[in-house]
Amino acid sequence: MPLSASPVVRRVRLGAELRRLRRRESLTLEQVCGRLGWASTSKLSRIELGQSRPDLADVLDLLDVYAVPPHQRDELIVIARDAATGRGWSKALGEMGERQRAYAELEAGAVRIVDYQPVLVPGLLQTPEYARLRVTAGALLADDVDVEADVRARAVRQEVLCRPEPPRYTALIDERACDPAGLPAEVWRDQLRHLTVLAERPHVTIRLLPRDASPYGDLHPLAPFSYYAYPDPADPRTVLVETLTTDLRLVAEADVARYEQLVDWLLAAALPEEETVELLGRRLGPAPVPRPREPHEPD
Repeated sequence: MPLSASPVVRRVRLGAELRRLRRRESLTLEQVCGRLGWASTSKLSRIELGQSRPDLADVLDLLDVYAVPPHQRDELIVIARDAATGRGWSKALGEMGERQRAYAELEAGAVRIVDYQPVLVPGLLQTPEYARLRVTAGALLADDVDVEADVRARAVRQEVLCRPEPPRYTALIDERACDPAGLPAEVWRDQLRHLTVLAERPHVTIRLLPRDASPYGDLHPLAPFSYYAYPDPADPRTVLVETLTTDLRLVAEADVARYEQLVDWLLAAALPEEETVELLGRRLGPAPVPRPREPHEPD
């Protein structure tokens, strides 16, 4: 069963709406907290920044202070309930670590996802064997990583591409990511085969960036990033930039707009879908023919 709107995205939207309403009333954080008897401004600040799960009673109190009319109040209550969602999501996302959960929550409610990867196959397209090797390599820098839990988390995330109304998914992958780079031959062949199968799905687009590709201004992003858009245009479009430690989430309109422009430039420089599939097929090559078994060899 697909998850509802992402609580992470709804918290950001709710916070922005409440901040706008407070400023409309020309109220400071201190004045609002004073009227509500809140001990400090940090509680309200965290709500406005979308950094905490809001209590519906607190949101109702804020709407009273801001004298929000009934029709707008009802809309904000729906958003607040989505933002406060926790139990169903915790059950659905299971034992995911913090970083995998952040991706899953953004992916689940999206109608469009764009992944850019300069070195690796994106997580939504990885086979378990490929994922296990890559996560194991990354664990050399973080000894608290549970490799098997991380692999299972990717499998759960990948279900988003199989839901009844999946998002439009685009993977922009640098051709360097298609080098085996020391992977066992069979693991790499299975991964390539998996990519060619996924590329046949109508909602999945895979585009390779050739080594000599020159995006506008010869701008090559160094860090992987993911872009998410949602069915409600008022929900903030979001970019998640992958770093070595903590991923960077961007929701400011100006920041997201820059990445949307970057996606357009990368798409213009990438191989068309058909050529990408052909290139993957050539790298995959013909299926290996099993060596005939000698009569004396056991089954």
